[in-house]
Amino acid sequence: MLYFSKIKIISIIIFTVIFSYFTASNFFKFDDNFLKKKINLGLDLQGGSYLLLEIDNEPVITQKLQIKLSSLKKYFKNENIIFKNLKLINNELIYFELNQEFVEKFSSLLEDKNSDINPYYQRFKTHEFDFNVKDNVFNLKYSKYGLVELKKTSLNQALEIVRRRIDEIGTNEPNILRRGSDRILVELPGLDDPQRIKSLLGKTANLTFRFVVQNEEPSFGSEKLTTEDGLEELIVSKRIIISGENLVDAKPRMDNQSNQTVVSFTLDRVGAKRFGKATRSGIGKRLAIILDGKIISAPVVRDAISSGSGQISGNFTFQSATDLSLLLRSGALPAPLNIIEERTVGPDLGQDSIDAGILALIIGFFLVILFMLFKYKVFGLIANVALIFNLFLLVGILTLFEATLTLPGIAGIILTVGMAVDANVLIFERIKEESKIEKNNILAFDSGYNRSKTAVIDANVTTLISAIILFFLGSGPVKGFSVTLGVGIFTTLFSVYFIARLLTSLYVTRNKHKESLI
Repeated sequence: MLYFSKIKIISIIIFTVIFSYFTASNFFKFDDNFLKKKINLGLDLQGGSYLLLEIDNEPVITQKLQIKLSSLKKYFKNENIIFKNLKLINNELIYFELNQEFVEKFSSLLEDKNSDINPYYQRFKTHEFDFNVKDNVFNLKYSKYGLVELKKTSLNQALEIVRRRIDEIGTNEPNILRRGSDRILVELPGLDDPQRIKSLLGKTANLTFRFVVQNEEPSFGSEKLTTEDGLEELIVSKRIIISGENLVDAKPRMDNQSNQTVVSFTLDRVGAKRFGKATRSGIGKRLAIILDGKIISAPVVRDAISSGSGQISGNFTFQSATDLSLLLRSGALPAPLNIIEERTVGPDLGQDSIDAGILALIIGFFLVILFMLFKYKVFGLIANVALIFNLFLLVGILTLFEATLTLPGIAGIILTVGMAVDANVLIFERIKEESKIEKNNILAFDSGYNRSKTAVIDANVTTLISAIILFFLGSGPVKGFSVTLGVGIFTTLFSVYFIARLLTSLYVTRNKHKESLI
């Protein structure tokens, strides 16, 4: 029936007022923190930076093969397997020779599903490495699916570290997504320093502590590296004392003695133990602090450092020290990231998009109002009032969750207006048909609402399914469209079956004896 209890009426009013109040927070300032929530603007509306990064997997493959080579060497020694010429060829192939007596045993090990030497991927039904054996010569290289798994793992790690670095900066509502098997999309709305982001994302941040050796030329177990400023070359040991993995925290500060900006760091328990032991035995030696193959500092060890904390000095500004601290806290990338596409959207262009979207919404809304008034008179006015509250509810819900509004999101709001009008048209046309059969206005209107419900809900549910699919399969602006459309469907159903129906019931009950109300 077209009857609403007092509790139901009060609930509808309270619900509508609350979310309308949230809508107002986008246009007015409130002292209450809870009411300071606003809709965030996306990259296309607010302006900002768009970066498409590509991960270089070649160093990862080489590193993993070197680790595998070391594990093979250790395994052969532990199992007393005689081998020779164990080496890495062209950074893609592990070559070695075994005595004939060990060939069959090791071949069966490589084929074993439970092998630690050659892991088995159950979902791929294959091993990590393909191998070829001829006489007593073995060649190991990554299988097709081993490379897929390696790239997937590498991308997941890179994605997480990129997210950490951007979160550390405090960028509002960043959009970080994977693209294919080796690319990462980064959208940063409102970013005022894109160059800094590019610098932070372009660094692998592989930190190591190694001693400087006194040799004039690099030999086995050492290598020549240059300082960050390029003014000095030092020969350092390849033996790593500690790495960035041992860091718990890093932050910039002012050194009271030198009055210079430094980066102080704290090590985990394992790192502190190693560092203390190394500095105790290395008093008087230079300790090179190496970041991405460049020496950023090489101080002389004066005392043993067993506290688990220390500092990195260099020609740091406070900004560069802050950035280095950020990189160390977020962790090292598994591989370098290359920027293959870059776009910057200015705030003026974003404002033009907002103005165009709002203008389209106003024009569409105005035409809808005129059509409904012309077609349905009083009930057209009721539908228009419900439509206004529908928009208030939609914007209020988006504000409550501090959603990000994009230009396609505005298109979703415009489409919501069309969906709401369509629902009201279906109901009113059904009421017209019922009025021809049923002379009682209340029964005719009640029957019209009830019998049109299936068509209205089916239309909205199918649209909601599409919005859900777009949300999970789409990205960036497409998600923005799906969010506004999905939320708009719920607000449409609420405005149609609660707000519009309430106003309709009030009008019909007061004019129930009139003929041809619609």
